[in-house]
Amino acid sequence: MVKVIEVIASSDKGFTEATENAVKEASKTVKNIKSVYVENMNANVEDDKIVSYGVNAKISFEVDQ
Repeated sequence: MVKVIEVIASSDKGFTEATENAVKEASKTVKNIKSVYVENMNANVEDDKIVSYGVNAKISFEVDQ
């Protein structure tokens, strides 16, 4: 069986790192992660510059039976 959780993660370096942070943090409490689906991306802007990147991601993982 596969379950899916939705997480929000951020980074000050880019969307890739924000996605990696989502998986890294989820893996602290969730085992057997199989995939991550980025559902939404956003960025915060200050003084005409992007200061942080964020993702809403769905993480799929296998549940032990």
